[in-house]
Amino acid sequence: MSDYLVLTLNPGSTSTKIALFRGREELWRENLTHSVQDLEGFERIVDQKDFRKAVVLRVLQQHNVDVEKLSVVVARGGLLRPVESGVWQVNEKMVQELSSEKWGAHASNLGAVIAFELAQEWGVPAWIVDPVVVDEMDDVARISGMPEIQRKSIFHALNQKAVVYRYAEEVKKEYNELRLIVAHLGGGVSVGVHRDGRVVDVNDALNGDGPFTPERSGSIPVGELVKLCYSGKYTREELIEKITRKGGLVAYLGTNDVREVKRRIQQGDGFAKLIYDAMIYQIGKEIGAAATVLNGEVDAVIITGGVAHDTELVDRLKEMIGFIGDVVVYPGEDEMKALCEGALRALAGETEVKAY
Repeated sequence: MSDYLVLTLNPGSTSTKIALFRGREELWRENLTHSVQDLEGFERIVDQKDFRKAVVLRVLQQHNVDVEKLSVVVARGGLLRPVESGVWQVNEKMVQELSSEKWGAHASNLGAVIAFELAQEWGVPAWIVDPVVVDEMDDVARISGMPEIQRKSIFHALNQKAVVYRYAEEVKKEYNELRLIVAHLGGGVSVGVHRDGRVVDVNDALNGDGPFTPERSGSIPVGELVKLCYSGKYTREELIEKITRKGGLVAYLGTNDVREVKRRIQQGDGFAKLIYDAMIYQIGKEIGAAATVLNGEVDAVIITGGVAHDTELVDRLKEMIGFIGDVVVYPGEDEMKALCEGALRALAGETEVKAY
């Protein structure tokens, strides 16, 4: 495995992450942050493809990467039909569905599309690992209360799985022996219940379920949303954007950067503090609800994602949820390492590459 050269791509709602590995050794990593202003000129997320691809190519050039030596390009998966966890080959059908946003719009859609284009040019395979639509939910968790609508599993599957395997290794237990709650805090927030090696319940972290986040509206009063839909003030597309890209901190404060919000609070902005407090409140409340799925028998609550670097936010959450069980914090994301390890298993023939 040590000779395989693996390029990993992970487009997020506000960032493009790129890393190069030789085997399990990380040679370098870049995390390019995109502001609201950088992205506001693109009508649809898929329209960002050329912009994001140019970012990738520029970084590769800066690092003098010989693309002819690459073994594979592996990306975070996007919004597809519900699939099993594992490694999937990127093909034209997958690219077409992601580009048309058939199953929904999200920045993660761009990963496979860019990987496929680059891999075609370079003559190497393109894969995805544990896309956001990994679905392991219990049937009872799918029931919404309205027969026409079913709750969906759309979450940060790659990072949630990666940090659980990391925790399991640290406590010397198997994943399927553990009962965990994992809260990924980033541009979106997903809170997953891990039991018997599966994510048996999780909020739809994209489409208005769970706490509000730096960019998502989260769960909002449905009746009031219906009134807004029929108010004549917004188009269907504008309302979807308010839910998925321009909700939460962006809607209230005009920024998706928690650091900027903290600066405003330090300067005496009381409204910014109220919104920041409310976001923490809603995340803690969601974690508390997740604990009931495990009947309160929780081995640990794991907090991860980029926003977990905010020590004040994490400390405040610990005050709310510490009674549930041990709280373990893995700031940032292990997604690049998880992508690489998934690719290495497939390259070595230890796991199959599934056809979409």
